Amino acid sequence: YSGPQARIAVADFDVKAAKATGEIGAGLREMLITALVNSNRFRVVERQVLSQVMQEQELAASGAAAKTNGAQRGQIKTADLIVTAAVTEFEPQASGGAGGIGGGGGVGSGIMGGLLGAALNKAHMALDIRIVDASTSEILAATRVQGQASDIAGGFMAGFFGGWALGGALSAYANTPMEKAIRICIIEAVRYMSQVVPGQYYKY
Repeated sequence: YSGPQARIAVADFDVKAAKATGEIGAGLREMLITALVNSNRFRVVERQVLSQVMQEQELAASGAAAKTNGAQRGQIKTADLIVTAAVTEFEPQASGGAGGIGGGGGVGSGIMGGLLGAALNKAHMALDIRIVDASTSEILAATRVQGQASDIAGGFMAGFFGGWALGGALSAYANTPMEKAIRICIIEAVRYMSQVVPGQYYKY
């Protein structure tokens, strides 16, 4: 995609699933931002570092810093849309089975047992997504997106993220069915947003 873009902000994720944590919610938010930027359809304004941005601007305006073409007041971009998300389901091992290599027992052992156990493991997660008009607070669209996976081998859709690995609390699920479920869910969220955001918001 190479056309006009919509300007959005992504709010902190609301974590409601029993097996998820605030750190997992933060990691999912970062993945969603990366995917939105990589889609080329959205300009994402970051609010997590707003205090640091303001600090740089105040420093530049105070006269204490060397005069450069750096941070300037009055240049912060505002979003037309705000994306909110709630983690409503997070099940790393929805149907049992050993989760990793070498974790087998009973049926086989060592690497083979671990592979058999992982093959039985089904993971899934779900996000409730809302797209809100930042001027009116009107909800323009809302849906529930899901990701589910039961295989561990190959094809974890890393290409969409430029090879970016899972970070933070999500790194525990690298190379497991949960990683694939997470990536599917994030990609479906971006696909949904690309389809439902009204054309008038694509103006940058």
